[in-house]
Amino acid sequence: MSGTDSRKNDNKTVAQNRKARHDYFVLDSFECGIVLTGTEIKSVRAGNLNLKDSYASVENGELWLSGVHISPYEKGTYYNHEPERDRKLLVHKNELIRLRNKIREKGLTLVPLSVYIKNGKRAKVELALVKGKNVHDKRDMLAERDAKRSIERAVRSNNYD
Repeated sequence: MSGTDSRKNDNKTVAQNRKARHDYFVLDSFECGIVLTGTEIKSVRAGNLNLKDSYASVENGELWLSGVHISPYEKGTYYNHEPERDRKLLVHKNELIRLRNKIREKGLTLVPLSVYIKNGKRAKVELALVKGKNVHDKRDMLAERDAKRSIERAVRSNNYD
């Protein structure tokens, strides 16, 4: 038997916040842990969560995730969790201080990009420090994407001739 674990880099993405990359400029992203109850982690592993309109904030020296909807576990009893409650995020103290200072800057916020199960064991959140886009920024991005697609189509069609 080898000493390496076959699940070394086995990250299963459970949910993504696709709207975040469309609405914001991502300045920095990092991984953090999330505190979940028993029925919450079972529901997350089943993929029953929604990151739309969610954000993170620093309150009383702790990082909290708000606006995430984790559906109640279908096989749970009366001990089931509340779907919309705030959840604590786990980060190192120096990282928390750095984030708090960055958030104080004008127009910056923390938004979750994805939730995944790392190594088949723990739920992790990819959190990003973002700045909002204006309408013209979004239009420029869409025009740039369309131009790139048309160039790729032209190159492909020339290769087949």
